[in-house]
Amino acid sequence: MTNAQKNDKWKIATAGGYTYKYVPDDPMKARFYKLNNGLTVILSVNKKSPRIQTLIGTRAGSNNDPRAHTGLAHYLEHLLFKGTDKFGTLDWAKEKPLIEQITRLYDKYNKTTDPSTRKAIYREIDSVSGIAAKYAIPNEYDKMMADIGAQATNAHTAVEETIYEEDIPSNAVDKYLAIQAERFRAPVFRLFHTELEAVYEEKNRLMDDDGFKGYESMLTALFPRHNYGQQSLIGTTEHLKNPNLRAIRQFYNEYYVPNNMAIVMAGDFDPDHVIKSIDEKFAYMKARAVKEYKPVPEAPIKAPIEKNVFGPAEESIDIAFRVPGALDTKSKLLLNILSSILDNSKTGLLDLNINKKQAALKANAEIIHMKDYSILILSGRAKLGQTLDEVKALLLDQLAILKKGDFDTSLLKAIVNNAKLNRLERLESNNNRATELMEEFIISRSQNWADEVAYIDDMQTVTKQQLVDYANKYIKDNYVIVYKRKGEDKNIQKVEKPAITPIVINREAVTAFRQEISAIPVAPVKPQWLDFQKDIQKTSLGNTDLLYVQNKDNGLFRLHYRFDFGNQNDKKLSLAAQYLEFLGTDKYTVEQINKEFYEIACNFRINIDNKSTTITISGLQENFDRAVALFEHVIANCKPNEEALAVMKNRIQKIRSDNKQDKKAIRTGIINYALYGSRNPFNDVLSQTDIDGITATELTDILHQLPMHQHSVLYWGPQPMSAVATDIKKLHTLPATFKIAPVAVNFPKVNQEKNQVLFVDYDMVQTEVLWLRNLDTYDPSKTGHSLVFNKYFGGDMGSILFQTLRESKALAYATFGSVASPDKKDDRYSAITYIGSQADKMNEAIVGMNQLLTDIPRDDNSLEIAKKAIKQDIETERITDDGIIFRYLAAQKLGLNTDIRKQAYETIDKISFDDIKKLHDDWLSHKSYTYGVLASDKKVSPEDLKKYGDVKQLTLEEIFGY
Repeated sequence: MTNAQKNDKWKIATAGGYTYKYVPDDPMKARFYKLNNGLTVILSVNKKSPRIQTLIGTRAGSNNDPRAHTGLAHYLEHLLFKGTDKFGTLDWAKEKPLIEQITRLYDKYNKTTDPSTRKAIYREIDSVSGIAAKYAIPNEYDKMMADIGAQATNAHTAVEETIYEEDIPSNAVDKYLAIQAERFRAPVFRLFHTELEAVYEEKNRLMDDDGFKGYESMLTALFPRHNYGQQSLIGTTEHLKNPNLRAIRQFYNEYYVPNNMAIVMAGDFDPDHVIKSIDEKFAYMKARAVKEYKPVPEAPIKAPIEKNVFGPAEESIDIAFRVPGALDTKSKLLLNILSSILDNSKTGLLDLNINKKQAALKANAEIIHMKDYSILILSGRAKLGQTLDEVKALLLDQLAILKKGDFDTSLLKAIVNNAKLNRLERLESNNNRATELMEEFIISRSQNWADEVAYIDDMQTVTKQQLVDYANKYIKDNYVIVYKRKGEDKNIQKVEKPAITPIVINREAVTAFRQEISAIPVAPVKPQWLDFQKDIQKTSLGNTDLLYVQNKDNGLFRLHYRFDFGNQNDKKLSLAAQYLEFLGTDKYTVEQINKEFYEIACNFRINIDNKSTTITISGLQENFDRAVALFEHVIANCKPNEEALAVMKNRIQKIRSDNKQDKKAIRTGIINYALYGSRNPFNDVLSQTDIDGITATELTDILHQLPMHQHSVLYWGPQPMSAVATDIKKLHTLPATFKIAPVAVNFPKVNQEKNQVLFVDYDMVQTEVLWLRNLDTYDPSKTGHSLVFNKYFGGDMGSILFQTLRESKALAYATFGSVASPDKKDDRYSAITYIGSQADKMNEAIVGMNQLLTDIPRDDNSLEIAKKAIKQDIETERITDDGIIFRYLAAQKLGLNTDIRKQAYETIDKISFDDIKKLHDDWLSHKSYTYGVLASDKKVSPEDLKKYGDVKQLTLEEIFGY
C-alpha cells in the first residue's frame, strides 16, 4: 500500500477548538492530536465504566542506552517515581546541594577501579544519602495516585519504549494531568542508592528466570549488530555496579521531550475537555531534536545458530526467525496470518499435528513485533523419553508443510472470522485499547493506524500463494535455536549487596503541591450496587434454572453450565476434561471438531477447580446454535481412545516432573502445606499407580455423565431470555433426575501453634520467604476493615511494607502482605506475607518483616489515603456482563444475598487507626507463623533458619504428592 493510499484513509476534524485526525470506521473512534510543541495525544472514549486507562510513553528504551551505560533507560523509569522539586521533598533548598553532592560522588565512583577506594566512596555515598533522605518523602507520587483512586500504578521499559501506566477514575482526570505534568517537568533523582538496590534485586530475580535468560540469549544471536541483541534491558552486571547519575540526566534531557512522547487515554471522559487540559498543563515542554537510533542492517543468517541455556526449570526449545519489522505493514499482516496457520489453539499445523496428536508435550508459535525487525518463534517441550532434537524435527516439519502450502484454504476464512471475534473482545478493555494505540505510536508514530483499522478487511485479500511465497522468502535455515537444558548455570554473575544504612521514612509529611492536588474539586461518582433480584433474570429450565444477563453492546455470547463439585469430589474429573481434548466421536474426528469450532469463531472449555466445574461455550451469537449443538454432541458421544490415553499418561508424568522444577509451583505447594498441613488440596492428587490404572472407558463415562449432575445454566449474550430459554431446551438435554455427586474431601485449615520453617532447596540467586498463618472464620462485617488493612499494610507501593522494606531498608525488589478472605462462609481468613531478597540479606529481611508483623507503624495520612482509595475503587467499579452472575454465585457461597460491597463501603469512613491496630494485634502481632523459605542450600545456612522456628526440609514428593 502506498503512502498516498494510507493518507487517503485519514480524515481531519475540529472540536473544542482543537484539530485532530481520525480514521473512519475505527472501532475505537480514536482521535489523534499533535500539539504545538509536538506532543502526541491519542484519545479513545469508552463509557462502559467510569475509569480511564492512561499511558504516557517515550520512544526510548534499551536501544537508546549508551553502550557504556546499559540499563540506563530502566534506571530512569524507576527514578521518575521519586518526585520533583515540588513534591517528594520536605525542603528542596536544603536537599538540592546534597543531591548534587551525591551526583558528584557517583561520578567519582563510576571512574574509580580500586576496590578499597570504591568502598570508601560508597560509604560516603551512603552517608550523604542518609542525610539527604531526611528531606525526602518516599512514595509521595504513589500516595498521590492512590489518593485520586488510581489502580495498577506501574511502568515498564522495553527495547524501544518506556511507558508509565495508571488506571484512574474518570472524575480524577484533572488531578491526574496536574500530577503528570509536574512529574515530567523537573524530576529529581533522589533516594537513588536504595532504588539502585531494588534494581539489583530485579536483576537477580531475572537471573533466576530461565525463560528470560533464554530470551536474552536468543536476541543476542539474532541481532549481533542491532541493539535489540547487544543492549541488556536491565543492564549488564558491570554497568549496574557503576551507575552514573549524569548519564541518566542526559538521557532524560535527550529523549523525554514532547516530540518524542505520547499521552494515550482510553475510557470514560470528555475528549474536548481532556485535550484542552493536556495542552494547558504540558505547554511548558519544549520540542528538541531527537537522535534516532539508526541501526546497521543485520547480515543474513546463513546457517542455524545454536545456543544452550542452563538452569533448574523444565527443558524446552525455541526456534526463532528474524523477519521484517512492524513498520512494514504488509509483512506484519502476512506474518500474523502465517502465525495463525501454525498456531491458533485449534486448527493450526502445530495444534493438529503436534498438540492434538500429543506428538510432543507442547508446541506453540508466537510473534514479537518490533519497529526494525520482528521475530517468529516456534517453541516446544519434550514429552517423557523424547529429546529436544526430536521436538525440533517436529517443529521444522510443520514449517516445511507451510512452505509447501499443504494446508486447507478454508483456514484463511476461519482466521478472519476469529480476528473479528478477537477484535470485539479486545474492545471491551480500556487497557487493550490504550496498549494498541501506544504500540502504534512507538512503532510508526501512529502513521500506520489506518492499516490497523483496515486490518481485517486486508486479511480477506491475502491469498494462499502470498503466504507460501512469504514463508519461503523468510523461513529457511536462517534461524537461531535455543536449547533450555537442566543443569547449573555457571555464567551467572550476581550483583553483590552494597552496604546500605536504612534511611529515615517521612511517612506523614505532605508537600504544598500535594495539598494543591487534593484541593482540586472533583465531581462525585456514585457507586452502583448489584441487586441480584433485578440485575439477573431467572427462568426455569425443567429441573434447573437459567440465570440470564443481556449483552446490549455487541454480538458476543457466553453460555456456562455450572456444577457445584470439582476435584475434591472426584480426582479423575480434571483428567477426563483434559482427555476430551484428544477425542473424536462416532461422527467427527478430533481434527473435524476443532475445525468446525474455529470456522464458526466459537470455543468451549471446561474449567475445574477444587470445588466447582464450569463448562463454557462462547463466541459469536450468530453461531450459537451450531456451537452448543456441536459441544453437546461431543460430550455425549466422545469415544474411548486407548492410544490417546497412553500418550496422555506419558505427558502427565512429564508435566509432573517439570512441575517439580517450577519455582512458582513449588511456592504454591509450600503455601498449601503451611495452611492445610501435610495432606492438602495441592498434593491430594492421583498417584502414578492410580493414573496407570485408569481406562479410556472410565474417563469417557465421566464425560458422558457430567451433564447428568446437578447444574445451573448461565447465559450472557444479545438474545432475549425467552429465545435463549427456547434454544437451550432444544439443544441441552436435562435428565429427569440428576445424579448425586461424590462427597467432597474436606481439608480444614490448621492452627499455627508454634513457629515452624518449611525449607525447600532450589538452585537460585535470590531467597524467597513467606509468612503464613490461618485466622478467624469468615465474618462479613470485617470486609471493609480487611480491605483497608490490606491497602494500608501491604497492598501497593504506598504501603507500610513497601515503604519500610524496600524504600527505607532496600531489602527487596518485591514485597507484599495481605489477609486473604475465604470463598465460603464456614472457612477461615489466612495471612500471607512475602519478601524476595538476596540470600545474604535474608536475615535482615526476616527481622524487618517480623518487626512490622509485631508492631504496625501509625501513619494517619497513609490510612486516610488507603480508605479513600478503597472507596474510590468501589465507586468506580462496574460489575458487568456474566461477571454479575458469578458475583451472585460467589455471594451465595458466603451465605450472602446482597452485594457485600455496599456494607463495606458504608463502614470505611468509620475505620480508625485503632481499628486497624486491633485487627493487626488480633490477627498478626505476637503470633506463631509457618515460614516458607525457598532458597539454595548453598546460600542459606540451617543455623540461620533455626532462629525462626523448628526447621523441616520439605521434599518435592511431600509438596506435590507424587
